[in-house]
Amino acid sequence: MLASLVIAGCGSGSGDASSAPAGDTSSAATTPAPSGDKVAVAFVTNNTSDFWKIAQAGCEKAEKELGNVKLEFKMPADGTAAAQKQILDDLVANGIKAIAVSPVDPKGQSADLDGLAGKTFLMTQDSDAPNSKREVFLGTDNVAAGRMAGEEVKKALPGGGKIAVFVGKADAQNAKERFQGLQEALKGSNITIIGDAPKTDDTDRARAKQNVADTLVANADVACLVGLWSYNGPAILNAVKEAKKEGKVKIVAFDEETDTLKGVEEGFIEATIVQQPFEFGYQSVKLMAAAAAGDKKGIPTNKQIFVPTTSVKKDSVVEFAKKLKEMTGK
Repeated sequence: MLASLVIAGCGSGSGDASSAPAGDTSSAATTPAPSGDKVAVAFVTNNTSDFWKIAQAGCEKAEKELGNVKLEFKMPADGTAAAQKQILDDLVANGIKAIAVSPVDPKGQSADLDGLAGKTFLMTQDSDAPNSKREVFLGTDNVAAGRMAGEEVKKALPGGGKIAVFVGKADAQNAKERFQGLQEALKGSNITIIGDAPKTDDTDRARAKQNVADTLVANADVACLVGLWSYNGPAILNAVKEAKKEGKVKIVAFDEETDTLKGVEEGFIEATIVQQPFEFGYQSVKLMAAAAAGDKKGIPTNKQIFVPTTSVKKDSVVEFAKKLKEMTGK
């Protein structure tokens, strides 16, 4: 289960080494928190997607293994920077010792993140804020993941065609990097992106689905739809089914939401690029616990820790789903 690829430095990028999710642990960042009172650490998401339930399972596993860590797992209900800021401010006010956050708006939140970094150990996970004073980023090499998605689009459309891209917020760092990678992979091909930019929904799932429906109506010749965030996959699939275009319009998605995996198994989604949210949670808690104990040896000099991605297709989705269920217990 990708045991040897769980965590790697900046140079590793993403690799399609296996289609099974990784539940094994890495030797990195395993120093426990100080004995005595439990040290409070927090994992803060950028929305309430099912993607984060997998990360939560990883967080809870690390919390259980360490024994002297108290985990706060927080999800901003409306997925806004304002809601996330309130969560972060409350955590610091209550004496949290370390925070791992996926910033909603890394550029707009930079000053707030810098302020937090002066009061607690601050790291980013899933989506980075590279210009902030965060200690380290742990997550996907999103440019490489975008390239992987682009390669799947090219396989789905060997003769070329028009595609549309969807995401929650275009200014989120992971969204920008995935779109960049997608563009890089498609360069020189006969594939064009409608509108030259992703269509956004501000994490509103109803709007995400409507964006797809509107695109199908306005662009009868669209050949493939690409979803860059986890809930975009189900939104695209459901809109395509309602338009009775399943199998006619290709779909490439991200992550392992239940409906996305079902779509892959049905053959309506060509591939989904899956990350390792379990490891985001597990490794973040380990890093935070170590940092709270004064141990930052797990942080590389480039302050980036990349967790590999893989592409799940019809021939591997059943085994992937089985491993995922074993890992999360759900």
